[in-house]
Amino acid sequence: MNVQVVYCNHQTADLGLRERLAFPSSDHVVRAYDELRVRFPRSEHVVISTCNRIELYTAQEDPGDTPSHDDLAQFFSDFHQVPKTEFFNDLLERQGPDAVRHLFEVASSIDSMVLGESQIVNQIKSAYELAMETSANGPLTNALFQRAMAVSGRVRTETKLSEGRVSIASVAVGDFGKSIFDRFDDKTVLILGAGEMASETLTYLKDEGVKKILVTNRHFERAEKLAKEFSGEAVAWEALHESLARADVIVSTTGADRPILGVEDFKSLRMKTGPKPLFILDLGAPRDIEPQVSDLDDGIFLYDIDDLEATCENNRKQRSSAVTKATSIIEEETEKFMHEIYHKATGPIIKQLREHWHETSRAELEILFRKIPELDDRQREAVEKTLSRVVNKLLHPPLETLRDEARSGPPTGMLETLKRLFHIKD
Repeated sequence: MNVQVVYCNHQTADLGLRERLAFPSSDHVVRAYDELRVRFPRSEHVVISTCNRIELYTAQEDPGDTPSHDDLAQFFSDFHQVPKTEFFNDLLERQGPDAVRHLFEVASSIDSMVLGESQIVNQIKSAYELAMETSANGPLTNALFQRAMAVSGRVRTETKLSEGRVSIASVAVGDFGKSIFDRFDDKTVLILGAGEMASETLTYLKDEGVKKILVTNRHFERAEKLAKEFSGEAVAWEALHESLARADVIVSTTGADRPILGVEDFKSLRMKTGPKPLFILDLGAPRDIEPQVSDLDDGIFLYDIDDLEATCENNRKQRSSAVTKATSIIEEETEKFMHEIYHKATGPIIKQLREHWHETSRAELEILFRKIPELDDRQREAVEKTLSRVVNKLLHPPLETLRDEARSGPPTGMLETLKRLFHIKD
């Protein structure tokens, strides 16, 4: 058995590259699963694609079926039409315990830009559910992702990692927004998108006193639903440019695969509004707003995902003791999980080996009893017990060694040796 992950995130690749390798919608992920099934039919797959990371988990019953790093890089290259040379060194790989530990760290937000943020576990859950809906997953990934969510819950319960500002939205509003505006109760906020990130950002903005909220989405009914939840106003997507002129704060959280607003849009906007302060938070991945917009005038303050890194690093330093405790939990859970899957790998062989030896002993006993028919039932039972003890004692050393090997890794070589020695077939 083997677990593998290839990934790039905010620590390994810049936003531009992550945009090019991202799967911006569930339709993209479903198409990716179709392609992965063709290329790697003996693997299970789960794709996680967020504004901060792109990760592809694979799992195999037979480690010999594991795709190479180059195979998976070629898949990304072909699927996204990005030359492999442009990202190969940024696409990292982990296998076995390292891959399991990595997922547990991601689910527990140890690996997040905003330490302790809770959104990532929901994103992982959604990714796992989509894999199940499309039958891209399997027994190993089922066990892995269910355990990852349990580990996340344990870290959240047993540590203080999630106290304070723990989401991208809270850091963006609390640190960036307050550096621009002293107050928010007199500001108009325009939200582009109506998903979880939009809802979370509005929660923090409402806490800061925002009263005037505009929500727009390509699907107007979704904009209406979110606007109603926060006592805001839903506006038609077709009226986006008119809505921009009303806003002091723009938060964009769409799943578009290319920028929806560019320099020319904001040039026209500034002709209407003048150089008043405008706080723009682009939380889209890929970007929703062209980065050059920030260069138009000194009144535009545009921040994207990458701009959060310095603030998030300070957040991480302040939570060092919680990180230590969380890391300890993750190490414990990783070791436990690996022991369980290695034990499952050895279980069938141990069972077959016991059955093989005991069947052989029973056959020999039948021959013996035919040769000595004068033995009574008590004598026969004594012979049977003696032979059973001999078999168990002979089996004990190889089986104990096999269990010891399984505690530290998949005992593939020993399993194959036992199969050959005792003619055990899969």
